Amino acid sequence: MVKVDKIDKSILSVLQEDARITNLDLAKKVGLSASACLRRVSSLESAGIIQSYNAEFDLSKLGHDVLVLVRITLQGQSAVMMAEFEAAARQVPQILACFLIAGEEDYLLRIAARDVTDFGNIHVTYLSALPHVLRMESNFVLRPVFNRSLDASAF
Repeated sequence: MVKVDKIDKSILSVLQEDARITNLDLAKKVGLSASACLRRVSSLESAGIIQSYNAEFDLSKLGHDVLVLVRITLQGQSAVMMAEFEAAARQVPQILACFLIAGEEDYLLRIAARDVTDFGNIHVTYLSALPHVLRMESNFVLRPVFNRSLDASAF
């Protein structure tokens, strides 16, 4: 675990709110000089705490009104089966996230589709072709309640 101090937490908190903030504005908000702030951000990036800067999209405004959570059970749990499944899942552009989970199922997928018919096509074309799948169970998201990262104050 990497040690983060109060200033690092402040930097992370500001970046969670606005990853496009300029270094100068970030430095002002956290009470550092611009050069000290840049060193801190670079250090957080080098340590792997800041992994990337992303744009969050409103999928419905891009024509993907259906979000589906799919639980997958594999035929077995060998390293080869899992690696092959994960590599194949990574190639499906509609799979937004893939999580290896503990419990009855092995994986949880988050999938974006234009509508129910589109999800049916994704299911037939891509999901049914994923290797080593024994069982799939799909749940349609009715509405997102919240979706967030861990707040920096929780570190």
